Amino acid sequence: MSTDEHSLPTRSAQRVLDFSSTDSRDDNLVAVRGSVERIVYENAETGFLVGRLKEEDSSQEITFVGSFLAVSPGDCMRLWGRWSENPRYGREFRVERFEVLIPSTVEGIEKYLGSGLIEGIGKEFARRIVTVFGAETLRIIDEEPERLRSVPGIGEKRAAQIRQAWEVQKNIRAIMVFLQGHGIGVNHAVRIYKRYGDKALTVLRENPYRLAEDISGIAFRTADAIAQSLGIPKDSPLRAQAGMRYALEQASSEGHVFLPREELRERVIQLLEATPALFEEALISALERKTLISDEKGIYLPHLYYSETGVARLLKTIASSPLQEVSILVEKAIPWLERRYSLQLSEEQRQAIRTAVAAKTLVITGGPGTGKTTIIRSLLDIFEQKGLSIALAAPTGRAAKRITAATGREAKTIHRLLEFSPQTGKFTRNDTNPLRIDMLVVDECSMVDVLLMYSLLKAVPPCARLVLVGDVDQLPSVGPGTVLFDIITSNVIPVVWLKTVFRQAAESGIITNAHRINQGAYPEFNTRDFFFVDRQEPEGVCTTIVDLVAHRIPKRFGLDPKRDIQVLAPMHRGPAGVIALNEALQRVLNPHGSAIPGRRFGVGDKVMQQRNNYELDVFNGDVGIICGYDEDDQSVSVQYDDRTVVYPRLALDELELAYAGTVHKAQGSEYPAVVIPVVPQHHIMLQRNVLYTAVTRASRLVVMVGTPKALHTALRNTKVVRRYSGLADRLRQN
Repeated sequence: MSTDEHSLPTRSAQRVLDFSSTDSRDDNLVAVRGSVERIVYENAETGFLVGRLKEEDSSQEITFVGSFLAVSPGDCMRLWGRWSENPRYGREFRVERFEVLIPSTVEGIEKYLGSGLIEGIGKEFARRIVTVFGAETLRIIDEEPERLRSVPGIGEKRAAQIRQAWEVQKNIRAIMVFLQGHGIGVNHAVRIYKRYGDKALTVLRENPYRLAEDISGIAFRTADAIAQSLGIPKDSPLRAQAGMRYALEQASSEGHVFLPREELRERVIQLLEATPALFEEALISALERKTLISDEKGIYLPHLYYSETGVARLLKTIASSPLQEVSILVEKAIPWLERRYSLQLSEEQRQAIRTAVAAKTLVITGGPGTGKTTIIRSLLDIFEQKGLSIALAAPTGRAAKRITAATGREAKTIHRLLEFSPQTGKFTRNDTNPLRIDMLVVDECSMVDVLLMYSLLKAVPPCARLVLVGDVDQLPSVGPGTVLFDIITSNVIPVVWLKTVFRQAAESGIITNAHRINQGAYPEFNTRDFFFVDRQEPEGVCTTIVDLVAHRIPKRFGLDPKRDIQVLAPMHRGPAGVIALNEALQRVLNPHGSAIPGRRFGVGDKVMQQRNNYELDVFNGDVGIICGYDEDDQSVSVQYDDRTVVYPRLALDELELAYAGTVHKAQGSEYPAVVIPVVPQHHIMLQRNVLYTAVTRASRLVVMVGTPKALHTALRNTKVVRRYSGLADRLRQN
């Protein structure tokens, strides 16, 4: 360690309080030293912190940012990092390594103890303790804590409290020194301690590969590097089994439910540079321990195997269970519906209603403008007239709100319908506590992955009717599986295809072009609701999109640039990707928004909720505008369509800028206007179904910006990566 000897009262204290890597010297890092004046922002979950440091030599204050643990005002610190210029917050020092030093002066010791770091010592008791022990204070607390009782006001109970809190701080720093001593950076070290606490060293020594499974942000390769530093050999069966699990988890993130044995072998051998013999040995062991499951299709992670087999079993059970007797004269119900809504149902829609009345299960699929929502509303009308209890659900909050507005009935997200419990992380509704319903209608089923479908079907009573509605040509679910596609292609469940585009819908350039795109035909652009702006360079695409969103579209169509216009890009990276577009749009649409420390967004920014939060009643995909920031408790207020939600500091990680978003993230949502970059640099994601999904998110206006060549590429590219899923075959099995 590189801490100066004269700043430490004892060697034992040095071992306790130093907080550094194995080598604090770095060719490219700058070192600064001083005392922490205040903490501007801190995320208690991740350890991310923004603070102010008074430099030792100049007494100037600097802003420093990074991941820390157990750092408080009054701490003396040496930081290693790099200077950077934050466009919103100015010059800041980005910390890569640090160590906490024992203060060398009586004044520094008093400030250090009075910071609240040690429970039981506030500013007043810090003053009293330092008055009695002076420069020896920290050594006394560490080595002779019984002497604390000689300080006025400190009795046996408070002395024990101080001693216990001091030991906790010693343990934290000892663990952090160990982690950094094995090449684990500050960011990862903080996450590891947050997850395992005092058991961190035990976990690391027994199985460091658990880090990749348990801690978000720590990938297998990082855990593998840590394992190597701890002496685990490369040919260890433990490493091979961890590599197999990682390969299957990666496959799951790509949409696969399983991997064929040969493909898993290839992935693991390439990942670990392992031998086929080691792979086979590790696989046999994993199968014996049931940490992996094998069948004739391939190798599964257990939760995906049970989900896929469970969906097949439950769907067949519901389909084959006796149909509840309901007297419905369908040929009279159809004209009744037409009179009620002054419409003419297509023969496809009539057939859908007839099938829904006669069958236990039904799939309704079709593109935009073919009347899926009309069918849902009609079925609700018919079965409600007969007194059936009906639940209406959708995968996302925005999709649920959309179907609620279209049908006049409350739709819930699937998570809310199943009464997800944040405390247990499980659904309250399941096979032992099923939904009390006679019929369930689920919209936007293309978004439902195999895990969520399994949870849903477990809660559906076998006697209930089940209607699944969705556009099978849209992008598949973000999660693993192709559930709607598999159910349709299995030919086990009745399917009604809606293909007729209604006259009113056919007048929309958006709907007619969506169908053209779906068939691989070049869109017919117009001057009314479907535009193409030719730009050859991605930087020019970005500039044009900003101009369209901020000026041209609002001026011509009267739309609000934040609330009504959504930019949808196929990819995150690149000059015309989501990240660059968000930054460019933020600069123009919210140039004077009050900054929120430690965040990329500020007051006035458009943000999107990234996951379901049942305590705040906000859901993945909800979009709102930040309308306030409270400096005292660091909470943020977000105005959504119908209400204002106050986010506590710890929930702010759930928000991201939303001027631009991915097409996948927009599934189930609808916006008045959608702007789509179409550039060759996005070639990996230039796919027909991506373009089709983006276009069908708009209700009034679509503008594409890019090159005709890239558009042609997207239309021709139907080679969507095949997902390994066995659901269709399992549904066909008797």
